[in-house]
Amino acid sequence: MAIRAPGWHAAELGTAGYEIEVDRPAASAAEERGRGRYRVPGSASVLVPWPSTPLRSREQARVRVRAFSNMKLEPTGWSPWTLVECALLERGDWSARPITSARPLDSDVAGPLRPIRFRRTFTVSPDVAVAARSRLYITSLGVYKAFVNGRPVGDHCMAPGWTSYHHRLNYQVFDIAPLLNPSGDNVIAVEVGEGWYATRLGFSGGRRHIYGNELGLLVQLEIGGPDTERLVLVSDKSWSCNASAITRSEIYDGEVYDAREECPGWKEAPEQNHQTWHAVRELPMPQAELVAPDAPPVRVTEVIKPVALIITPTGKTVIDFGQNLVGRLLVRSLHKPRGHEVTFTHAEVLENGELGIRPLRHARCADTIVSSGEPLQNWSPQFTFHGFRYVQVDGWSPEDSDGPLLLDTSLCALVLQTDLVRTGYFSCSHAKVNQLHENAWRSMRGNFLSIPTDCPQRDERLGWTGDLQVFAPSANFLYNTAGMLSDWLKDLAVEQLKDVADGVPPFAVPNVLHGIFPVVPQAVWDDATILIPWALYRSYGDVGILRQQYPSMVAWLDRGVRRGPDRLWDSQLWQLGDWLDPTAPPDQPGASRTSGSLVADMYLVHVTSVLAKISDIVGEVKDARRYAADSQQLMSTFRAKYIAPSGLLVGDTQTALSLALVFDLHETREQASRAAERLAELVQFARFRVSTGFAGTPVITHALTKSGYHQMAYRMLLEKNRPSWMYPISMGATTVWERWDSMLPDGSINPGEMTSFNHYALGSVINWLHECVAGVSPLEPGWKTFRAAPIPGGTIDHAEASYETPYGRVECHWSIRDGDHFELSLLVPANSRALVIMPHERTQDPDVSGKWVGSGRHRFQSRWDHLAQWSPKPLGLQKHLEEASNSWEGYF
Repeated sequence: MAIRAPGWHAAELGTAGYEIEVDRPAASAAEERGRGRYRVPGSASVLVPWPSTPLRSREQARVRVRAFSNMKLEPTGWSPWTLVECALLERGDWSARPITSARPLDSDVAGPLRPIRFRRTFTVSPDVAVAARSRLYITSLGVYKAFVNGRPVGDHCMAPGWTSYHHRLNYQVFDIAPLLNPSGDNVIAVEVGEGWYATRLGFSGGRRHIYGNELGLLVQLEIGGPDTERLVLVSDKSWSCNASAITRSEIYDGEVYDAREECPGWKEAPEQNHQTWHAVRELPMPQAELVAPDAPPVRVTEVIKPVALIITPTGKTVIDFGQNLVGRLLVRSLHKPRGHEVTFTHAEVLENGELGIRPLRHARCADTIVSSGEPLQNWSPQFTFHGFRYVQVDGWSPEDSDGPLLLDTSLCALVLQTDLVRTGYFSCSHAKVNQLHENAWRSMRGNFLSIPTDCPQRDERLGWTGDLQVFAPSANFLYNTAGMLSDWLKDLAVEQLKDVADGVPPFAVPNVLHGIFPVVPQAVWDDATILIPWALYRSYGDVGILRQQYPSMVAWLDRGVRRGPDRLWDSQLWQLGDWLDPTAPPDQPGASRTSGSLVADMYLVHVTSVLAKISDIVGEVKDARRYAADSQQLMSTFRAKYIAPSGLLVGDTQTALSLALVFDLHETREQASRAAERLAELVQFARFRVSTGFAGTPVITHALTKSGYHQMAYRMLLEKNRPSWMYPISMGATTVWERWDSMLPDGSINPGEMTSFNHYALGSVINWLHECVAGVSPLEPGWKTFRAAPIPGGTIDHAEASYETPYGRVECHWSIRDGDHFELSLLVPANSRALVIMPHERTQDPDVSGKWVGSGRHRFQSRWDHLAQWSPKPLGLQKHLEEASNSWEGYF
């Protein structure tokens, strides 16, 4: 976008434009304050380029904007000033050095590292203007919690978060002026635990110290403005340290806090007993790039009260929090004799009335308090988290005379997540469908903790690419994921391009499975390199994400895919394919009824066409032509290899047919129609029970709806027998399960080793709830234009969705009254347009043009019978047996 000269007259803006004013204070006393005004034509109002010269490290600027209306040339009033500030951009901006303990702190070299406490006293001179600028730049080798004069710095948890530490290390910036004594003694104190940096990670026992075997702290405190005396305090040999009263803190196994070893006043007392505090040792600066993250921090976002206190058949005390959640306990008050231990063991489910810990595998998931004999108030583990609904409490019972365990006052749960902004909501007239949507939301919330993980409870919790790839469109609707996923994709790219040969990304990012789990090219999972940035671009319209990830995309498609002679996938390579197909045995989750090679080839055709579009968008014209031609050639090869002239596929499964329909792999509409007819037949033969895994589940309801079988999709959605989306809800699920039957009807846990009760991948059906039931989906990237085209069906007689687009709030609500009176209410945000397609138009003509409407509220009415063709009937032997049974009813 061109920026006109500041002297350009407002009248030249024509019908639309905006004006940005940037006020940049002087960087030093010798410089003059600068203010620039920039006028820009056009209606673009999202992700517009910064008009001034780039900010320098630490530089601040104030920004405000006003717009010129389409209807008149007079501008709006100015917006309030917004302050922006730059972090430390160059490695040379850091004068601090990482520090660690100069001597061992009772840690087993081969085991977990004991957390360390660091502290430093300092005095602020009256000449230092604390209010002008007081910034703490901080990170750690491990995870940290910082205090100034005994008060917490920020509300972050598990900071600095998990990144590919060998390549990228996050740091945080805090304004600590309110915490300082402006003229006098101050104490900065920081506690560091091993976090993801040094803890045991991975399954089958995992590995420790993947990134390092020493905990460290990097601090740079800068107080004072550019034209005042400044105080700069850095981590160096002048600091002191001590072993924490937290004797062990691990991600999988939990935390042990020994209150007998507590050092009162260590966070705030200016003087400490130097006999108990020890020297520190400086470490080399990390080779990793120090970055201020785009992602929000992990925070406590909700407090959950327990709902029941259970005494199990074996006499154990268990607290039920009523929902599966991710976070920590908060012990409000505990008073036990010195040396007494209280242990809290976390799990997601009960089995036979007892805590179901088998699915945790090698994770202990237990926190322990060792009492000092003094009252303990508001204690919570600091450097771990758990996935749980139930907590078994050992060493503290409701009958204790020295302070009983009470349901209402003793404990609560703190929910942890990356504190993303919630953007999307859905509800309808069917309570269990609403529960399904809430379960998917809760699973996303629990698994978006620093990185997008597969599960939050067992000895895994890794950033699997395939899980996120299938769920990304749903995730982008529920929350604003742009910053978090953009950061995670940077880790994917750096590990793909620097750590792995041949452009193949790791299965999990950050890649803690290096050297354990072979890096074998895989469709669906590795296609995340292309499809996740594409999903982000469609949601937010940020071309920068496509440019950022472009080398990663090209490396995957040009070098990573292992091709056969026909340039489709090498058919000799085993593929994960339709992972966790419900017919797969518990011990063979990859034994899908759909050929993995077929799934891989479908994805290859699709991602090649997507990369052709991306190449064109980012201006890589030669690549765009190359990938477009390649896509057409691969399409022709695929059709000749897999699709019969009738349109049926060699792989006659729901997953294969659904992918072919959604990816538009058929040559003619007649072929697609026959494939859709066959898909509907298979759904009926399956009695509407789910027959798909990771690859097929996100698309089957879309394929049915797109092909005119929306009632089949609704019938699948509402099926109660397993495997189905409703079955877990009938079993009391409050999150999405990893397996369709993670819990069996008799209340026992599925015997498979991979049995998580909090796994968002199979909840990807909620994207269909958003786009087809509620009816809203983007047409242009970033929702500049969007579609409102609900298709009511089943027994659902009203539904609504709202979404905070980059342009403002979209609201779409429909209801059916008096059998067939359909009403649609729509809110279109400013600077946007919507294409409205009524249900009867969409089903009668798939090429219907619809009606465009602009910003504002709109209402539409038509006739639509949502119960027409309801309820579809099953096919096969079961149907005939049921009919025969009904015909003999009354004779016996």
